[in-house]
Amino acid sequence: MSGTPPPGPALFQPLRLRGVTLRNRIVVSPMCQYLAEEGRPGAWHMAHHARFALSGPGASIMEATAVTRDGRITHGCTGLWEDSQVAPWSAITQLYRDHGVVTGIQLNHAGGKGATARPWEGAGPLPEEGPEAAWACIGPSAVPMRPGWRPPRQATEAEIEDVVAAFVAASRRAVRAGFDLVELHGAHGYLLHAFLSPLTNRRDDAYGGDLARRMRLPLMVAEAVRAAIPPEMPLLWRASLTDTVEGGLTLEDSIVLARALKARGVDLVDCSAGGIAAPVSLLAQKVPHGFQVPLAEAVRREADLPTMAVGMITDAVLADRIVAEGRADCVALARELIADPAWAYHAAITLGVADPEAVLPQPYAFYLRRRAQAQGR
Repeated sequence: MSGTPPPGPALFQPLRLRGVTLRNRIVVSPMCQYLAEEGRPGAWHMAHHARFALSGPGASIMEATAVTRDGRITHGCTGLWEDSQVAPWSAITQLYRDHGVVTGIQLNHAGGKGATARPWEGAGPLPEEGPEAAWACIGPSAVPMRPGWRPPRQATEAEIEDVVAAFVAASRRAVRAGFDLVELHGAHGYLLHAFLSPLTNRRDDAYGGDLARRMRLPLMVAEAVRAAIPPEMPLLWRASLTDTVEGGLTLEDSIVLARALKARGVDLVDCSAGGIAAPVSLLAQKVPHGFQVPLAEAVRREADLPTMAVGMITDAVLADRIVAEGRADCVALARELIADPAWAYHAAITLGVADPEAVLPQPYAFYLRRRAQAQGR
């Protein structure tokens, strides 16, 4: 993470992680679409990802993808729990590859946040009966994730071992599907985060108690997946670095975790917060732009590990400054890219990139160069 960068805006410098190089520091953050059929992405997903494949980011990480059928958040979540799900993902990774965009998959087990309705259907617990009925969920302890929710069943040690095996099997399918990197979802109240947080992990066995024991399952998953994927393939970890409430996971805890993850071959921490006692949704919070950047900066500094900053990063100047000042190695955007699929191109213009149209595929670049000439730019 040292050395003199080449000239030009920091946001548009390449980033190398193991054997993979991102052409710039702009990452499409995972965005659940809740429209899969039995875990298989379909026509909507192809259209959704085509927008980003043609828009010039350095990488795109696919939505939270379940490693088991019962590890879904909703009935509409994507999966890699069986071989039939590999081919539809392969079509999407090839689409990105054709346009020079690195692809990642975010592997997840929802734990006690599973068996819920889609967000636009209320995001509450599913009914016991009906065409989209609930299923049984496991967690570190029988602690409901929200008031009024069903508590998950405390996972047995055998089930914990099965979870590790499921992450490994899904990561191998991700390799077969053509993904360039794997991200493990250890954030937002899902199973791996729930094991880490003292708010949801009340166990008194080898998987609960002090921080070292609460980290045991997450570290087992990271180590096993690292061994299962090619050595040149980057491994990322999505982290809720703090639960944001007293008695929950702290930034100091997460720095300890990040150091342990680095020792097990994790290459970058994707830095978020909340999801157990505090909501992830920005609609429920009033937050400044880049409000989570200090978390990414702290992990980068204290764990000597590359980080990705997320959360209300919408302005190109801010995004460039985050990277240029060494506060994070890349930035991830989600809703901003839905609102403006040409965000990377607009950022290149704002930041004075010599040939901003080169951010886009040649057919778009050709027409936009002519547009720029007509406008006197």
